[in-house]
Amino acid sequence: MHSDLPPTMATYFESSHLSWSSIFLALVLYMSCACEARGKGGGFVRTKGTSFVINGSPFLFNGFNAYWMMSVASDPSERYKVVQVLQDAADAGLSVCRTWAFLDGAGDKAFQISPGVYDERVFQGLDFVVAEARKYGLRLILSFVNNYKDFGGRPQYVEWARNSGVQIHSDDDFYTNAIVKGYYKNHVERVITRVNTITKIAYRDDTTIMAWELINEPRCQVDYSGRMVNDWVQEMVVFVKSMDQHHLLEIGMEGFYGDTMPERKQINPGYQVGTDFISNNLVREIDFTTIHAYPDQWFSGQTEDSQMAFMQRWMSSHYEDSRTVLKKPLVIAEFGKSCKDPDYSINKRDSYINAVYRNIYMEARTGGTVGGGLVWQLLADGMGAYGDGYEIILSENPSTDSIISQQSHAMNTLSHLLSTGPQNMPVNDDDRETGFDQVRGQSSSVAHHRHHYHHAHGRKGLRKAMP
Repeated sequence: MHSDLPPTMATYFESSHLSWSSIFLALVLYMSCACEARGKGGGFVRTKGTSFVINGSPFLFNGFNAYWMMSVASDPSERYKVVQVLQDAADAGLSVCRTWAFLDGAGDKAFQISPGVYDERVFQGLDFVVAEARKYGLRLILSFVNNYKDFGGRPQYVEWARNSGVQIHSDDDFYTNAIVKGYYKNHVERVITRVNTITKIAYRDDTTIMAWELINEPRCQVDYSGRMVNDWVQEMVVFVKSMDQHHLLEIGMEGFYGDTMPERKQINPGYQVGTDFISNNLVREIDFTTIHAYPDQWFSGQTEDSQMAFMQRWMSSHYEDSRTVLKKPLVIAEFGKSCKDPDYSINKRDSYINAVYRNIYMEARTGGTVGGGLVWQLLADGMGAYGDGYEIILSENPSTDSIISQQSHAMNTLSHLLSTGPQNMPVNDDDRETGFDQVRGQSSSVAHHRHHYHHAHGRKGLRKAMP
């Protein structure tokens, strides 16, 4: 990895062959990045071709996952943890957060206790998350249901139906049974039409929400072709869009290829999960594509070099297909490196995250397709019970905080350079590399000083089933 990051913005501009007028304009835009990155105000995030835009201007971002926010915020005495993570994220320039709008079944933290029956206390926890994200200028991607039994998910939906006397054969009946689909639609409607008790804004009218996600990591064992999931997606996107024309919509896919492009199956990590990245995302109402990537789990025991080589192929193939076949933007919606690996070190995780960030930046600089990445996952101090190996506490991990801050800065600066015109972008591969390292270098000292400030002043689940 490249570790000697040059310190000056001027060097980046020089390497990028900008005119002095462009340099001046870019500097003005750069100085305003901190304010604009917080997104106070602004319109809905939209897509234009293979790009994300806000009010017509390019929107490139760096983001994170924090699935736990609604559940924690359901207890008012614990809400400071949500505030801390949103504050840390905003300080690091992160501008998009993906989180759960589901927790199905029994238990004192259940959101949907039974079909159509909700715990208002937990719903107000979600209200708090949306309201606080708005304060910090972060955009949210809200997911409607889990594929796995964690937090209820598909198994809970089909269990509800089974308990009411419906003939159920397997969890995959979630995609085909009319009763179960009705439960899901009711939940979607309740969330979309919710009026926030804090902001008094209906969710479907709130620009804080960037997008809805149909299901976290859909999988289907009875039909590996992807057609069963495809039929379900087609039905649900029409339902969502009938209630909400403002927000973007995505499926929540990991990126596994199916039958549409058989030659792409060799890029899958050795198996299929019943989805088809191409046909599922070709559904017209789906606004952007997503992939998740866990080569440390999918190729456990293999070398870091081989895991990273897979990651390069996984990203580049989906980038190419999103750009040329699907013609929609792509988000790297989950990635990370687990501290549970036998030879784990902070340096190895930082190098991996930095390599993924470099790929995202290098592809985003063309002005389209890759909008950003969402690292898995951020926690607040004292949340060890939520640790899954991938957790990052920014206030305790200054090196990781620095890398994340640098990427936020690089993507935000790239947005502004793209808005001034493609002629201001680096013109060849060497310049792109130099631009990446030097733009990112600006924020490393800021993160370093921020960490020492927090240290001096003090501050006070199982992720998902994998094969």
